[in-house]
Amino acid sequence: MKPDTPVQYLKGIGPKRAARLAKLGIETVEDLLFHLPSRYIDRSNPVPISSAQPGQEATLVVKVMGSTFRRTRSGPLVQILVADSSAQLYVIWFNRPDLRGRFKPGEKLLVSGQVTFYDRMQMVNPFFERLDANPDFFERPIFPVYPLTEGLAAWEVRRAANRALDELETLPETIPLELMQRHELPGIMQALQCVHRPKGMAEIEKGVRRLRYEELFYFETLIGLRRRSLEQGIKAEPLVPEGKLTKSLFKALPFELTDDQIKVIAEIGADICGKGPMHRLLQGDVGSGKTVVALYAMLAAVDAGRQAVMMAPTEILAEQHYEGWKETLEKIGARPLLLTGSLKNKDKEERREMIARGEADMIFGTHALIEENVEFCSLALMVVDEQHRFGVIQRAALASKSEARPHVLVMSATPIPRTLTLSYYGDLDVSVIKEKPKGRAERTTELAYESRKEGVYRWLEERLTQGDRAYVVCPLIEESEKLELSSAKETFDELAVRLGTEHLALMHGRMKAEERTRAMEGFRKGEVKVLVSTTVIEVGVDVAEATIMIIMHPERFGLAQLHQLRGRIGRGQRPSRCVLLMPSGLSPEASQRLNFFANTEDGFLLADEDLRIRGPGQIMGTRQHGLPDLRIADLIRDSELLVKAREDAFEMLEADPGLRNHPRVAATIHRRHAKSLELLGAA
Repeated sequence: MKPDTPVQYLKGIGPKRAARLAKLGIETVEDLLFHLPSRYIDRSNPVPISSAQPGQEATLVVKVMGSTFRRTRSGPLVQILVADSSAQLYVIWFNRPDLRGRFKPGEKLLVSGQVTFYDRMQMVNPFFERLDANPDFFERPIFPVYPLTEGLAAWEVRRAANRALDELETLPETIPLELMQRHELPGIMQALQCVHRPKGMAEIEKGVRRLRYEELFYFETLIGLRRRSLEQGIKAEPLVPEGKLTKSLFKALPFELTDDQIKVIAEIGADICGKGPMHRLLQGDVGSGKTVVALYAMLAAVDAGRQAVMMAPTEILAEQHYEGWKETLEKIGARPLLLTGSLKNKDKEERREMIARGEADMIFGTHALIEENVEFCSLALMVVDEQHRFGVIQRAALASKSEARPHVLVMSATPIPRTLTLSYYGDLDVSVIKEKPKGRAERTTELAYESRKEGVYRWLEERLTQGDRAYVVCPLIEESEKLELSSAKETFDELAVRLGTEHLALMHGRMKAEERTRAMEGFRKGEVKVLVSTTVIEVGVDVAEATIMIIMHPERFGLAQLHQLRGRIGRGQRPSRCVLLMPSGLSPEASQRLNFFANTEDGFLLADEDLRIRGPGQIMGTRQHGLPDLRIADLIRDSELLVKAREDAFEMLEADPGLRNHPRVAATIHRRHAKSLELLGAA
């Protein structure tokens, strides 16, 4: 067997099992060996049932006494009674009709899971193994448990992995020898033996550490190659960091720039007047003033006689940028223009022609900017706002509309933890704005149960009489039969009874653009006092007079998203308050998370906590970056290993940019990550 041999040719696999393995991403022998156990059971130390404690994990060797099957409102339920010499225990599986009739009295099982007490001692949805059918189970003390899919038994995957180890001719070493020696890492075959056939827990850790390092090393090598491809011999048009328009902008601002804004503007100014293209990430907390910095960069391009573009993920955000700054930009001599998908065809065509002729020099828009029929006269700088919502291909499509490589500024209003910045944005220079604009009033956050909703509404009515404006945010547009959650339409109707509809508006993503614009403009002008909305207001909406936010079912949102929503208030000089209306019966984890949010205003601390709870994949979306998913390593747990892998990868590329002296590394990265190389522009 060779690493790329299709897995179906392993003894005992065949086409049917191969099709099931393919659902797990396993197509070759190498894929199979890198399908690692999700956990291990130490079968050398099973406990008697009488010693198992509720709330704790336990591994038991038991005998089946009898089994039952019945259908409940929650779905099919399989229950077996098991026993050992010390006591009896009920084992229950929900929604596993495939287990019906599969357990015979007298059969010997190993079951492993959490023991609970609900009228009786029981174990719900545990891992199980038939011991009578697997005599090899007792050959080793540590028992690997693999991720499975429907139709695959645990013993099938374990047997396949063992046969792959026995039959594989060789697996080429993928890490340079000097790095293996530096970090005391075992060879690849030894590492795989450690994780699939461990003799003890220390051996598992030794093998897994090697595999985690390898994954992070290639992850960072991809980032290093991307950075080099951006730097190598690519020139960009130098812009004018201190031109007429940029100076006019600063004079026209009705507020004073913060020290952080001044520092970042200097960093961008140094980038854009150099020979190479700027490639910078600007991250900052909600309301920290990133847009002004982006406008400075765009005006530097216009000062040089070129065009600049800002691409936003939603029409609301694009319209907000355009409408909010149009008057100021026109006064100082710039020619702003908005291009979005919902414009009438005639308007879109006229605006595309203006862009192509160079009659507009500051273009704001959405995905409509990357359509094939959009041509720029002289694009020199692009700003991508809320960049994590765009894919690599979309950003590349916009950049391709410039004859030379444009200067690029990507912005994120979601503060990004250091480990993610290091891994996902290693090819960008990073600027951070932490300081809030001067003169902002105090903002507080309060938790309240739904039982207090009547009191919250009375308080809202009182505040409205004092001139305040409020957002009421709901997780759904309409009522759902499956989810008992407050919807925007339901909440709008509820408030309409109390407040009337004259000063009340509804806004959500299914509305037409002109309807959303009308609602938003009414709120901005004060004609609308309460805006009932979904999360379409999450980013970019800036109404300084808005001082109240009520969020229904806050447990449905991530911490970063809650922080983005809360960032819509507290932008003026009047004190603001955010109220989270929670249902009763929240889990301790959800209550703890919302308490943390209510007591934390620092977006960077919230981002770290969100990363810890939800993991990097949900927050960043690796596919959005052209980078491969991390299957073995974890950016939080393995942060120290990540730093080492990054240093090693960048050191290697510094000494050997073309990887001529590292042919195995080059071969591995092209074999495993060809698509990522192409997406990142580093092929």
